[in-house]
Amino acid sequence: MGQRWSKKRGFGTRSPGAYRRIYGVDDATPSPTCPRCEALAKELAVLRAEVRELRARLNQNSSNSNRPPSSDPPGMNRAARRAAESQRKRGGQPGHAKSSRPLQPPDEVKSCVPQTCAKCGSALRGADPDPNRHQVTEIPPIKARVVEYELHALRCRRCGHTTRAELDGDVPRGAFGPRLQSLVATLTGCYRISRRNVRDMMESVFGTPMSLGATSNIERSVSTIVEPYHAQALAFVRKSKVAHPDETGWTENDKSAWMWTSVTAKATVFVIRPSRASEVAKEILGENFRGTNVSDRYSGYAWIDDRQRQSCWAHLIRDFRKIAESGGAAQTIGECLESHAHRLFTYGHRVRDGTLTRAGFQRQVRRIRPSIHRLLEAGTLCDSRRAASLCRGILDARETLWTFVTTNGVEPTNNAAERALRTAVIWRKPSYGTQSERGSRFVERMLTRGANLRNHGRSLFDFLTEAVSAALRGGPAPALFG
Repeated sequence: MGQRWSKKRGFGTRSPGAYRRIYGVDDATPSPTCPRCEALAKELAVLRAEVRELRARLNQNSSNSNRPPSSDPPGMNRAARRAAESQRKRGGQPGHAKSSRPLQPPDEVKSCVPQTCAKCGSALRGADPDPNRHQVTEIPPIKARVVEYELHALRCRRCGHTTRAELDGDVPRGAFGPRLQSLVATLTGCYRISRRNVRDMMESVFGTPMSLGATSNIERSVSTIVEPYHAQALAFVRKSKVAHPDETGWTENDKSAWMWTSVTAKATVFVIRPSRASEVAKEILGENFRGTNVSDRYSGYAWIDDRQRQSCWAHLIRDFRKIAESGGAAQTIGECLESHAHRLFTYGHRVRDGTLTRAGFQRQVRRIRPSIHRLLEAGTLCDSRRAASLCRGILDARETLWTFVTTNGVEPTNNAAERALRTAVIWRKPSYGTQSERGSRFVERMLTRGANLRNHGRSLFDFLTEAVSAALRGGPAPALFG
């Protein structure tokens, strides 16, 4: 007898699970007497694993991978952000401290004294000991100053030889002086203004016509002048006690390259190379590097002893999030690992603000550390290949997770290097990298000079003007590091 159709239950009254039990069909435990079912179950398990991997790859973003936040899709985590945001309006809040432009030393003072009373019209006399001060800052008209050197030639009446005058040693042999050269190099090399826009600016603002070739020649000249400072920064990095290296993609002459950086307490250096191999890391840090290396778990730094390495916990948190998003047992493991990591950061912040001693911090870490290792070991047994692989990789580098706990001056993250690389990434976006090796040398040297001067609170333009002037005169160059 046929089954009747029901809107609620379809054909018949038994659930799909009941039919599976009746006929001995179960997705989880196929009948051992059915080879076809076993084969299909194995194939289904493989396909499900592939789907999980593809979904995980599709759902990668800045919170669970090394992708930058700029690559996140629109609206990602918007609901979570809205829940976390307060209901305050934009702008200054009621009762906030006043913020105003501080008064500057004036070049000229103009006194505005009332002559008659605003109410009755009577004449006023005297002086106000405390007048209101209103300052207006203005830029005077700027026009480049052109100095012409006439090199006369005179013929000797005695021997007939013609002698032409020569330029003094401090006179530039080119068409532009040190300040103008420094300005062009600063605009293109530090403020990322294109050569074409710099050329237009020179003519429209300073009244100085300049060709694109002239801007390129200035870059070549300035790059040669600042080359010793780049070598000096490299020397400081190699001798540092703690180094934060990192790398990001670059393009040179339409070919793939890498922008490397290493940030230390005293110096920062940038290097562009066509490779991401460990040889470049050895070139920057020195093959006999004795300090502590804070970085991600990239194998290019594996030549450094684990006792001298600190894995970045910001990267680890993203890996823990990736493990949690794998689903199944890995979800619980990843969430627990992420919770432990946030506890570590909470204790670290308390050490900074003085509410927790260094010894107390180390005691807390000793309690958390075994739990993290046990969770990682459990994660290696997960069904998710991606989660298991991540857990194995972190366990292989377990000795590099805790250097910041025992070594003073070592940070748990590599944020310093990532912040330094942002300048290079912003440069790369509109320019698509560099077009030649000479351009790469100019970029790495200018980025190195700018980062170090900025960290020491010095003027980029003034320093470069002194360096170019010293090169023209043949005098002593200014020091980049005190």
